[in-house]
Amino acid sequence: MKKTYLMLHVAVILAGFTGVFGKLITINELMLTWYRVFFSAIILFFVVRFFKGQKQTTNPEKIRIGKTGLLLAVHWIFFYASIKYANISIGVVCYCLTSFFTAIFEPLINRKKFNIIQLALSLLTLIGISLIFHFDASYQLGILLGVISSAVAALYTIYNEKLVQHYDSKQIIFYQMTASTLGVGLLIPVYYYFFPQQQYMPTNNDFIYLFLLALVCTVGLYVMFAEILKKISAFTVNLTFNLEPIYAIILAFLFFNEGQEVNASFYIGLCFVTSSVILQTVLSLKKKG
Repeated sequence: MKKTYLMLHVAVILAGFTGVFGKLITINELMLTWYRVFFSAIILFFVVRFFKGQKQTTNPEKIRIGKTGLLLAVHWIFFYASIKYANISIGVVCYCLTSFFTAIFEPLINRKKFNIIQLALSLLTLIGISLIFHFDASYQLGILLGVISSAVAALYTIYNEKLVQHYDSKQIIFYQMTASTLGVGLLIPVYYYFFPQQQYMPTNNDFIYLFLLALVCTVGLYVMFAEILKKISAFTVNLTFNLEPIYAIILAFLFFNEGQEVNASFYIGLCFVTSSVILQTVLSLKKKG
């Protein structure tokens, strides 16, 4: 179990780089997401073919897995929109609300009782995020997009937790990335109609960043993510991913000077978020051990 928690925190560090790539890549959030899933699908095609002996899946099963992947693509679109309309710090901190939405959605979807401890820890996270948002009210649109992103991410994790119990993680991500490539691709003409002034063609640097984003922060990260969900609950995974803002914000401070935009309430809020993660990790380890 300790190895699984170690893998979880490595995945969180990798996730911290997604916001940085979102800031570095110049194309709009829809095209960024499309290239990410497209490159990931190509990489995973060869990965799946290399690993033989995996469980055969029927077409209805592939469609079921693919539909869950569409939730992930929608989450990314709103996540990158949040970063582009606000900044990295806002985008990644909004992701902390995923554990809050998981604590609400999971009992409703799985028809079980609400967990008082999960709700309490989520409330601690919510207080932290409220303090963080207090430092500047000029990013309202970015915050709203980030909140939507976290709600969709919670749904993805809950449904994905069921899939990983029955299918190989590499197959799951491959079908999800393939479905997302098709689904997001259908939105491109619609998006262009409403936002023709945005940038749709990647630069040379964008292609490099997109490939790294697909290889490391998508294929590597989400295969690990699926393996982790086999042993750790969706709530614990989402709550631990609240540490992602800490890594991402440090990178944002170093490379984009975002430290000049925050004040004391921002750091106090981060302390609340971090405390909720530490408490949940300790409680989970005691429960398993």
